[in-house]
Amino acid sequence: MENSILNQLGFDPIFIILALAVIVLILAVLVIVQIVKSSKLAKKYDRFMRGRDAESLEEVFAQAFDDIHMLQQEDQKTKDALKVINKVLKKSFHKTGLVKYDAFPGMGGKSSFALALMNQKSSGYILNAVHSRDTCYVYVKEVIEGETEAPLGQEEEKAVKIALKRERAE
Repeated sequence: MENSILNQLGFDPIFIILALAVIVLILAVLVIVQIVKSSKLAKKYDRFMRGRDAESLEEVFAQAFDDIHMLQQEDQKTKDALKVINKVLKKSFHKTGLVKYDAFPGMGGKSSFALALMNQKSSGYILNAVHSRDTCYVYVKEVIEGETEAPLGQEEEKAVKIALKRERAE
């Protein structure tokens, strides 16, 4: 055995054996760590798949995608409806001012009125109903962006101011 390769190295062969033993020990620890991680992953997978086979899980995903598609269609319908509502709202009267007054003092109370109806752009109409004992006269004046061509009476001006103040208060 004196011809052996180990004798020709020039150092004790026990160091090689110890180094290989340390490497084997490190590899054994790494294998154990990987086995633990793999078993945790297998448990998570089992929990995920519990009570379902692959086919029924595929059905669940397909149903979820169908639901998402349906919700997207409903969302688009809602957006379209809101666009229509906004167009109508811009034209509707939502600024109002009402002033009741007694057109003919001593004739039975405040049965006459001036009513201002305006949209978002302060355009619309002023209705002035003048009541007497025998008749009722209704006058309409057009308002375009807060201005009228015809001169306004005191009650009509007050109705317009009330309508415009409501806009600022809201």
